[in-house]
Amino acid sequence: MRWSRKNDPKSIRARQQALSLDGLVTSIDLQPFAGAAESVTGVAVIPVSVVGPIVVSLGEYELDDAGVVVETGRALDEVYVPLAHTEGGLSDSLYRGAKAAAESGGFTTHVLHDRITRASCFVCASTEEAVQLARWLEGELGAMRAWLADSDDPFLSRHAKLREVRTHVVGPMCHVLWAWTTGDAVGPNMMTRNSYALNMGYVLERAPVKPERAILEANMGGDKKPSFQYFHHGHGKTVIAECTLSDEAIRRVLRTTPEDLEALAWAGTHGAVASGMQSVAFTPASAIAAIFTATGQDVGMVGTSSMAHGTGRRVEGGFHCSIRFPGLEVGTVGGGTTLPSARDWLGLLGCSGPGKVYRFAQIVAASALALEISASAAMATAGSENFFRAHRERGGLR
Repeated sequence: MRWSRKNDPKSIRARQQALSLDGLVTSIDLQPFAGAAESVTGVAVIPVSVVGPIVVSLGEYELDDAGVVVETGRALDEVYVPLAHTEGGLSDSLYRGAKAAAESGGFTTHVLHDRITRASCFVCASTEEAVQLARWLEGELGAMRAWLADSDDPFLSRHAKLREVRTHVVGPMCHVLWAWTTGDAVGPNMMTRNSYALNMGYVLERAPVKPERAILEANMGGDKKPSFQYFHHGHGKTVIAECTLSDEAIRRVLRTTPEDLEALAWAGTHGAVASGMQSVAFTPASAIAAIFTATGQDVGMVGTSSMAHGTGRRVEGGFHCSIRFPGLEVGTVGGGTTLPSARDWLGLLGCSGPGKVYRFAQIVAASALALEISASAAMATAGSENFFRAHRERGGLR
């Protein structure tokens, strides 16, 4: 079956008729969606729950001239979080964790780092040439920045700023991690255009050795795939969320004990190590996927964005817990955030438009920690009975 892949009204309707599609999925005006994907033919409607309030101390951040994230202020806020999903029990569980945290003083979040990388590779004639190229590349950062700034290439992004160049030589291959900041956009399109320009217009033209091949993305970073590189160095916004749950909130809201939570943390951490798990956490992907879907984020990035490192320990009067996300790939401008529904839900969070990406990243992290708290509490009960009962009662088909 052949048809036009254009997104004008005539082409859209032709695809719908050819596929005999009608009903809810084709009942709305699709023009506001036409800029977000190719061959738009309809919509998928997913229920959105709103959970809150999530009480969280949010930092205000900006980048200094060197690209370092600097905290400029802090304020306590109450946010209501949209969750687009079909996972029974998810919304109630996240709410329970948020309630326990709120009754204990709320969450606190911190943005630590901001980088997104494109992992290119230059294949040389020998290891000796690859080493020579790597040493030259690491000394060219300032010149590369100037070259990008002076370029009149209309396809280059002026929002993407080159921050570091890291190399890794293996055999005749010189892998290069181009590290960027991209403002309030996630930035893959920006950094891809700029990295390509550096590869083809700068390295191949100026390098002291001539590589045999340039590859724009050679998988050392792990684009859209969990990797140690991303877990360690970050890819997107590196964020930590924490809270100290009171003994009373643990008993009354979570219906477990600090001792049981600590025992679960001990067993779960060793289980993660034994399995070679890239993350040390319970279920952050559920919260992140639900928020991403509601707010127009790239759901292909859930796998990497949900890499996490959770901690839990008994403290006087309660239980301290935290979760570190090394690479939340989030944006508040561009891409799916331009869709009408995404703008509405980002607006609910106070995160629509420029200047809001660090706030949004912190809300995502706090929300995921709320789910971690509740799910962990359910698993920590004797025999994990509460976890079992939640799945029995909300699991849909018998």
